[in-house]
Amino acid sequence: MRVMFAVPPAKVHVYAQVPLAWALRAAGHEVCVASPPDVAGDIARTGLTAVPVGDALQPEVRISQVGEHDAEAGPSDGPGEAEWQQVLAGMAEFRAERLTHDHIYAVQTAWTMIFQDIASPRATDDLVAFARFWRPDLVIWDTLFFAGPVAARGCGAAHARLLFGLDLVARMRELYAAEARRRPPELREDPVGEWLGWTLARYGHEFDEEMVVGQWTIDPVLSSMRLPVAHRYVPVRHVPYNGQSVVPDWLGEPPERRRVCLTLGLSHREVLGGDRASVAELLAAVAEVDAEVVATLNADQLAGVSDVPGNVRAVDFVPMNELLPTCSAIVHQGGFGTLQTALAHGIPQVLLPNRLRDWDSLPWAERVQRSGAGLCAPDAQGVTAGGLRDMLARVLDDPSFGERAALLRTEMLGTPAPADIVPLLERLTAEHRR
Repeated sequence: MRVMFAVPPAKVHVYAQVPLAWALRAAGHEVCVASPPDVAGDIARTGLTAVPVGDALQPEVRISQVGEHDAEAGPSDGPGEAEWQQVLAGMAEFRAERLTHDHIYAVQTAWTMIFQDIASPRATDDLVAFARFWRPDLVIWDTLFFAGPVAARGCGAAHARLLFGLDLVARMRELYAAEARRRPPELREDPVGEWLGWTLARYGHEFDEEMVVGQWTIDPVLSSMRLPVAHRYVPVRHVPYNGQSVVPDWLGEPPERRRVCLTLGLSHREVLGGDRASVAELLAAVAEVDAEVVATLNADQLAGVSDVPGNVRAVDFVPMNELLPTCSAIVHQGGFGTLQTALAHGIPQVLLPNRLRDWDSLPWAERVQRSGAGLCAPDAQGVTAGGLRDMLARVLDDPSFGERAALLRTEMLGTPAPADIVPLLERLTAEHRR
């Protein structure tokens, strides 16, 4: 069969698709990966076929654009950056008393503004045109790139989401549907449905809920951490992929003492416009720790640091999949790829989530903490050197964190690998293809 992956223009989102794409390719299926041209080179370097659609754009920066626009237009013209960040952070709201109709409606309105920038009309037109030409049997789409299901409907393909993190989208849609049922029909406004309905009408189709959550969902999240959503999930093991990499010589030598990885991830460097935790504070926190610290920080991140501690090896990049097996702990921002790679290797974690930038980083971090496999700071921007030092010392010195992390690794190893789910994807495609 032919399988088209549809992903937003962010390298980390591309990398999350690669293991399954290659599993399908190795099983004899034709595979291509469609995305705006920003990441065409990154896709090609994975050995997969890239299909550029739409114009180049900077993904996930709508918040900043809104803030800049409002600063020029004046405070009366709409919410500013801080307000939009708070609305989007509400996507990860779990307190029942806060989940009112107005809250859920505001979140979905904000989604629509973000998602229609990522899946622009031009990108969607190009993707639908290519799908009608190439005729995929199955479209696998990133949960942020809604051009994918539109293209699938436009060419009659089956389609499924491949999650990048917790399924906050399906959870919020469930909550919204429950709230809508309690309201009169004339008050059941649905900004996401209106946007996708208008988009689908351009190609002669109508909106339904499959356009938001897929016909089924391929989920790399551990079952013990998955959100309780009534939807069909196909569990798959997360297989770390870090892009083209060369293992440095020093990594081939056993560390002389405990090793700690300190990273703030690729998204903060390349997509989200900078770090939310202070690099200087982080380095000050690890300076007195009895460990070798490998900090994946580039020149820009180190520009404001007057002195790098003697126990810190600062490197621009090192593949996490090769580094983490040599580590006793990791300190990171709570991003999907880093967190999943740490789980895959059974490494205790200290997480510094920022819910205003990474929508699901806080609930992710809280789940790791509840599992006993790590600790999380309540706010990355407010963490102090002393507070971080104390958390890291606990994770390093208390063996229970390593034991719990090892249990999560065992759970992950018991989840079907990408190659294992290919026969199931073939059957589901046959059932849902039009």
